[in-house]
Amino acid sequence: MDIEFVASFSPIVEDLGSARNFYAGVLGIDFEGGEEDSAFTERLDGVKHLGLWPLSAAAEACFGTPSWPGDLPRPQASIEFEVVDVSAAAAELLDGGHQLLHGPRTEPWGQTVARLLSADGLLVAVCHTPHLRDGRKLTDIV
Repeated sequence: MDIEFVASFSPIVEDLGSARNFYAGVLGIDFEGGEEDSAFTERLDGVKHLGLWPLSAAAEACFGTPSWPGDLPRPQASIEFEVVDVSAAAAELLDGGHQLLHGPRTEPWGQTVARLLSADGLLVAVCHTPHLRDGRKLTDIV
């Protein structure tokens, strides 16, 4: 698998308001996107996209329901690795004995992504994110 860069890192939070207060109020991160259901920035040097991702939104993205399944570890964070070919990367993961939470699919903002849980419960994605490659911002798309 040929990983090109880390596309995104997001702590997965249960209380977005408290998380926003900590990351913005205490650490001084200026979130330019998201309102009541998320918060993100693409203006922080060293990372393409840093977000606060509610657990309910992570569950929705993976399973189509706002509840995280009780039989799976609750993830603390999500990391997305940018690859050229998501289908090939997902097949490589499956061939290596890993179970995907979902196979490759395209999100409304144009990102193609497949996700799995790491052995320690980190939500890991292999993805292809056109707007991160062509210089656009997510706020220009959604």
